[in-house]
Amino acid sequence: MLVLLAMDKSLYSLRMRASRSGGHLSGAERLAPTCDLERLAAAMVNRALNHSRGRAENIHLTIESLDAATVRYAQLPDLLTFSVDDWRQGRTAAGKLLVEAGVSLMAAERAMAWMAEGCAPDGRSMRGAMLIDALTGQRLEEDPFRGVRVGRMDLTAEAEESLRAGLRRLELDNLHVREALVLAGKVALAPEVMAELCWSDDPDYNAGYVAAASLGYVRFPHLKPMGEERGGRAFFIAPGADIPSLLTFLEKAPVLFEQVGVLRDPVPWKG
Repeated sequence: MLVLLAMDKSLYSLRMRASRSGGHLSGAERLAPTCDLERLAAAMVNRALNHSRGRAENIHLTIESLDAATVRYAQLPDLLTFSVDDWRQGRTAAGKLLVEAGVSLMAAERAMAWMAEGCAPDGRSMRGAMLIDALTGQRLEEDPFRGVRVGRMDLTAEAEESLRAGLRRLELDNLHVREALVLAGKVALAPEVMAELCWSDDPDYNAGYVAAASLGYVRFPHLKPMGEERGGRAFFIAPGADIPSLLTFLEKAPVLFEQVGVLRDPVPWKG
C-alpha cells in the first residue's frame, strides 16, 4: 500500500467518500508519499464509480499533508477465523466474544439490532461507526447519520507484502479483509475502546468480525444474510472514557502498520 522513497519523505493522507441517492456508498483511507498520490487517487475514484451497490453520484476526495514526526508505527492484530454455519450462529458467536471482551450482553444485543435495522435514523447504514457505552448500551456519537470515521491509517510496503502472502495462504487476500484489519488495528490501539463489532454493508459480502486488544481480529464468514445492504460498525466504549480525546485519535492521528500479527488457520466455532 505504501512506498517510501529515500529522497522524498513527504507523507499525505488520502480520504475518499462517495454517496448515492443521498446515502453513503463507499469510503477509503490511505497514507502515501507524493509519488503515489495520482495513482491512488485514481484508484479511489474508480472504486466509487464501480461499486456493487451502484455508481457514485458524489465523490469527495481529500488530500492533506502529514507531519512525519506525528506518525505512530504499530503491529497489526492477530487474525483468526471461526467457521460458522450461517449468520445466526455467527452473531451468537460474536455476542459471546464481545461479552468475553468486557461488553455487557445488553450492549452487544443493542448494537446488533441497530446494525440489522440500519444504524442511521432513516434506517440506512451510517457513514461511520456507532459509539456505544459498553455497559449500558447507550449510543454516544453526536451525529447519528455520520457516526465516527476512523482515518489516517495504512500499511508499509513491507507489511503489506507480508500480510498479503499470509492471507493468500488462507485464501483471504481481498480488499475487504485487508482494509478491515488495518482499521481494526488502529481502533484496538485506543484504550477507551473495549471491543469492536463490524459487518459489511456490501450486499455481496456477508462476513464480519469482532476485534479487541484482548482478542485480536476474529473473523466470521457469515454475520448477515447475503444480499443485505444494511451493515455497520460499533465501537464499545469504556464507561467514563474521554470521548473528545478518543475522537481526536481515531479521526486525526496517523498510524502506519509496519508489522503483521499471527495469521491463524480457520477453526470451527464450538461455543
